[in-house]
Amino acid sequence: MLQTVLVSSPGSWALQDSDCHHEGQKRSWKCRFIRTIIQHPCRRHAPKRSRKARMLRKIQICLCFCFVSGLLYEISLLSGCVFSYLPMAQQYLTPEQVLNLGKSIIFLETTERLEPPPLVSCSVESAARIYQDRPVILFMRGLTNETALDLNSSYAAFSLLSSMKNVFIFPLQMETVFQETPLLQWYNEVVPEQEKNWVHVSSDASRLALIWKYGGIYMDTDVISIRPIPQESFLAAQKSRFSSNGIFGFPARHKFIWDCMEDFVLKYNGNIWGNQGPFLMTRMLKTLCNLTDFQGTEDHSCQNISFLNPQRFYPIPYPAWSRYYQVWDKSPSFNHSYALHLWNFMNHNRKVVVAGSNTLAEKLYKTYCPSTYEDLIQNARHRESPGSEDAA
Repeated sequence: MLQTVLVSSPGSWALQDSDCHHEGQKRSWKCRFIRTIIQHPCRRHAPKRSRKARMLRKIQICLCFCFVSGLLYEISLLSGCVFSYLPMAQQYLTPEQVLNLGKSIIFLETTERLEPPPLVSCSVESAARIYQDRPVILFMRGLTNETALDLNSSYAAFSLLSSMKNVFIFPLQMETVFQETPLLQWYNEVVPEQEKNWVHVSSDASRLALIWKYGGIYMDTDVISIRPIPQESFLAAQKSRFSSNGIFGFPARHKFIWDCMEDFVLKYNGNIWGNQGPFLMTRMLKTLCNLTDFQGTEDHSCQNISFLNPQRFYPIPYPAWSRYYQVWDKSPSFNHSYALHLWNFMNHNRKVVVAGSNTLAEKLYKTYCPSTYEDLIQNARHRESPGSEDAA
């Protein structure tokens, strides 16, 4: 007797009975794990039957074959629409279980803060909306397994993000992340308290290890996604002949990322900002490619790695970063961009999106992270309402 049964338990997916659409048609199977019991398998040797009985038997065999074929087809489609439904036991999934689903979008928070600011929330939300069929993961250094159990009730941003069906928030456990990579020995020997750029250096290392182990796309938490990135193996040019490490993507176990991790350890210098980040990516790319200036909006490619035009992510270069927080006579279309890097590292004046300011950043929030923007508006109203200070 053949049985294919889903048992809902911690660590497993449980999908709601919502209709799933595939190529515009509703499927009655509702894209869930199907419970089937075929109780009468076809026997090899059957006794003689009447012609009518034999005909009925043949029909049963045909229906059996069609049913099994349909079952296999439905299962093959499941991975494409699994994130169209809310995981019921989301909090029980481990990072490995989610990462092993493949093609994750990965964000890192290597400070100890537990309340993601609006720009972080917008970055994660925009990615979740653009990549609805892929897991979007925010790893947080300050999070522990204990605090993870009480996210929704403690922090508004957590409640907003965790309500999105394909967003996952996990503790960043670096020693686990660096296992089976060249970075583990470095991590065991380095003294974080003596590193002046530890927040950045530890982030540079973690993103390399996670992408090498599991594949996917890494994005900084000040990157707003506006359309899907079509390439699988890519680096983002910050300018001609210079790569950033704020956005990149590779399949799991890619040799380029392994070589980057080895170079990270071999040429480690934590006193130079970016030496393990964009400078590392650039010098490793130069060992493979003869980098030239970009012409127009073309991309470059060598060794099966796409080196994407600065227009893809950096249409506003870092010297002009504050233009995101200015009012434009006519907002740019960003037709050649996949995402926008808002240069938060340069934002020493701590410019923020203000509701009603009509800045470019506000318009981006409205379009690509509307839930974050609505939360921002509600917080502004709460601060402005009479008696709010007394209530606080």
